[in-house]
Amino acid sequence: MNRWRVFLCTAVVTVVFVSPTLAQNQDSAPIASATPAYTVAAGTRIMVALVTPISTKVDKTGKRIRVRTLQPIASEDGSLLPAGAEIRGHLDKVQSAGKTGRAHLWITFDDIHTRAGWVPLVAGVIDAPGVHSIHVLFDREGEIEAPTSNHQQEALAMAMAALAGAEPGIVNNNKQDAAKGAATGAAEAFMATSGIGQDLTLPENMKLEIVLQRPLYFGKA
Repeated sequence: MNRWRVFLCTAVVTVVFVSPTLAQNQDSAPIASATPAYTVAAGTRIMVALVTPISTKVDKTGKRIRVRTLQPIASEDGSLLPAGAEIRGHLDKVQSAGKTGRAHLWITFDDIHTRAGWVPLVAGVIDAPGVHSIHVLFDREGEIEAPTSNHQQEALAMAMAALAGAEPGIVNNNKQDAAKGAATGAAEAFMATSGIGQDLTLPENMKLEIVLQRPLYFGKA
């Protein structure tokens, strides 16, 4: 009987003193991150350069394009994907300027070459740093268009062009030629300054800034 009393006392002491210690150790154990390693967060901006030149005058929807990264891409755990990684994409939609329209294009990125091979990439063009010949509208799914000028610039250009166009008629004292030349010059100036009728050309090595719209997982070596 005494043996059973000793056994029960020992069991009680073990439960009272050992169980809290185990619970404390469990509470202090690190919790595994739900974010996989080598993950780059959505919203990360990446500078790239065009490998494939683009022109709304000759290129059509579906054309395959390539760009390369100009800087390392850092994952959330500190791993780096070196600069020079190739990204593949295509022209999702192309609208040429024609004679009176404004050129537009949309680029869709498909995948990026990583140490684990090609992995999906969801990103959009957000800017073209230092380039004033195009206008990026990120809120319109990365639409790229010919830039517009302000009305003051248009008016000044039209006035100067009208004067230059009218000059031959004025010199010859021909009012009809002067009026026709002025109208032609003003119209051409308006087309040139407003961006209407101008196609877009994105040359090789042109810099674009893209932003990840979904997390990127570039995998282990």
